[in-house]
Amino acid sequence: MAQSADTAAEHQRILREVESTDTNCLGPTLRSVYDGQEHGLFMEKLEGRIRNHDREIEKMCNHHFQGFVDSITELLKVRGEAQKLKGQVIETNRKLRNDGKELLATMDELTQCRLQQRNIATTIDKLTHCLPVLEMYSRLQEQMRAKRYYPALCTLEQLEQSCLPRAGEYRFCAIMAENIPVLRAHIRDVSMSDLKDFLESIRKHSDKIGETAIKQVCVREGERGGNAQSRLFPSFFWLAGFERFFAQDLVDFSPVYRCLHIYTVLGSRDTFENYYRKQRRKQARLVLQPNSNMHETLEGYRRYFNQIVGFFVVEDHVLHTTRGLVNRAYVEELWELALSKTIAALRTHSSYCTDPDLILDLKNLIVLFADTLQGYGFPTSQLFDMLLELRDQYGEVLLKKWNRFFRQILDQDNYSPIPVATQEEYRRIAGQFPFQDPELEKMSFPKKFPFSEFVPKVYSQLKEFIYACLKYSEDLHLSSTEIDDMIRKSTNLLLTRTLSNCLQYAIKKKNVGLAELVQIIVNTTHLEMSCHYLEEFISNITNVPPHMVNATKLYGTSTFKDARHAAEEEIYTNLNLKIDQFLQLADYDWMAAQGGGQASDYLSDLIAFLCSTFSVFTHLPGKVAQTACMSACKHLSTSLLQLLLEADVRQVSMGALQQFNVDVKECERFARAGPVPGFQGDTLLLAFIDLRQLLDLFIQWDWSTYLADYGRPSCKYLRVNPHTALALLEKMKDTSRKNSVFSQFRKNERDKQKLIDTVVRQLRNLIAAHQS
Repeated sequence: MAQSADTAAEHQRILREVESTDTNCLGPTLRSVYDGQEHGLFMEKLEGRIRNHDREIEKMCNHHFQGFVDSITELLKVRGEAQKLKGQVIETNRKLRNDGKELLATMDELTQCRLQQRNIATTIDKLTHCLPVLEMYSRLQEQMRAKRYYPALCTLEQLEQSCLPRAGEYRFCAIMAENIPVLRAHIRDVSMSDLKDFLESIRKHSDKIGETAIKQVCVREGERGGNAQSRLFPSFFWLAGFERFFAQDLVDFSPVYRCLHIYTVLGSRDTFENYYRKQRRKQARLVLQPNSNMHETLEGYRRYFNQIVGFFVVEDHVLHTTRGLVNRAYVEELWELALSKTIAALRTHSSYCTDPDLILDLKNLIVLFADTLQGYGFPTSQLFDMLLELRDQYGEVLLKKWNRFFRQILDQDNYSPIPVATQEEYRRIAGQFPFQDPELEKMSFPKKFPFSEFVPKVYSQLKEFIYACLKYSEDLHLSSTEIDDMIRKSTNLLLTRTLSNCLQYAIKKKNVGLAELVQIIVNTTHLEMSCHYLEEFISNITNVPPHMVNATKLYGTSTFKDARHAAEEEIYTNLNLKIDQFLQLADYDWMAAQGGGQASDYLSDLIAFLCSTFSVFTHLPGKVAQTACMSACKHLSTSLLQLLLEADVRQVSMGALQQFNVDVKECERFARAGPVPGFQGDTLLLAFIDLRQLLDLFIQWDWSTYLADYGRPSCKYLRVNPHTALALLEKMKDTSRKNSVFSQFRKNERDKQKLIDTVVRQLRNLIAAHQS
């Protein structure tokens, strides 16, 4: 029973839960019923509880049924009224709708206007931010079209950093933002293209730029009085305000500045600087490479210098106007390169030059070139050092030129004293050559200068040479002493080498006559005396006193002395040759029975020639004429002796010796007559003493005296050599004993032949004794 009571209590609890619990939560409650063993009993209690509730419900319904019926009746009454009300509401609604359509339309319009007003306000607000972007982009496009790239780049930067962020995220802003790098790249490329065009332009205009800069220096130097270079630019006119002219009319540097600014803004300044310097270095190498034919004309050198000057004028301008695009170290590095290349090119090309005028013009161009660049701050001392090297070449070329002048003067000279018929002619010659002779001045016209035309011409050319040397020394920043020394050394070379060689050539050339040689001696004597006038002339043009301690002396005296001595030797040689030519005409009958009473024809002609020749020698210094005369007589004496002793002359008769003796006496008569004044006594006769004693020995047959006195200082036949006597005596022997020259002699002649044999033996013994 206890267990049943518990079960009944549990069932009772479950029923309360079923009644009070939400149906959604009945699952666990019902499960507990089915989990137990008394679910049948529970079902009975549940049905009983349901019946109880049904009875209560039925009681409740019965109690309220009449009220329910009344209520239904009331509702049925209200339904009719409700239908009427519904009809009225519908009608009222219809009327209201009809009446509200216009209001609704107006409200819709108001709503739309309000929406549009809000949209307009929003649009205005957005446009307030977008319009500056559009305006700036429009300005950017205009700047791009006008190729104002640096302002365009600044506009791009403002657009990107300020305007676009404030405008908002719009498609056109995105497109603009995407286009900004493209525009920057385009600006960079275009500016670089402009820079390339600029570099090409200045490469083409370097010649004009340099020419203008050099001409400016040329005109400035001309205004200061230095006109040596002015003639190099005769058509140049003064350009006032050179810097303004240069900047505005010759070169537009804006591409450089623009490109520099653009690359600076783009953060690529280093790239731009490296590119610019690299390209300019390449252009420098092209500018510094001269044309292969530059040395042929002055214009070639001028173009070369103009391009170099133009290059560095541009670099100097860029240096001072771009704040670091190029620096001083870079420009100085380029200048060092240019200086070495230029000097090397000038050394090479100038070495081909053979025209002194071209070298002089080149020197003036180099001076202008150096002065121009020095004015821009570039050191040019090496160029002036190079000019001193070029001076030596200039001197060599001058020497070659004057060598032609001197040769031409000497070839065209008539080697005759200059005749003058009037005072004007006399003054003209005296003005060309410093000659003073009071006696000649007193003489009446016509008269003659002692020298020929080549003296004043040579003297004038010497002065012209000095002027040519002086021209080169101008504007080299040399002192007067250095210029004087340079001119004197060059003049010494002209005298001792060039003029000396020309004089030697004139003296040694074929067919030069004795009269020409005599005139050369006279001419060189006067030129020698004029050397101190040349020294005074140099001193006057250099303003350096000739008595200065370090002053170089002219060597002209030795030059003209050497030439005169060479001419004298040539006179001696020519005289001897002439004597030999006459002796070749000698035709002795060496077997003649007796000699003639007159001198041989050839010898008479020879003596006549010598007389006329020595009469010309009156213009020569006395010693020269005396030496020439003595030399001729000695040569004649020696040649006559050799003629007598020739191997071809196998036999000589006494008659032949007598004829030979007559000819020698004619020579002695000539010597005794004194063809040249100045000999003391019979000095000239000594030239024939050897021949005279030999002939006297044979003709007088004075062998006993010769043999007895031989070797004594007071010997009568002191000048007779025993070998010579023996050789001639052998020619007089009858070696064949047939057809002998003595075969027709009388007995005493035959005895003489025996005596000859005896003398021959004695001479041989004499010779042998003295040899031992």
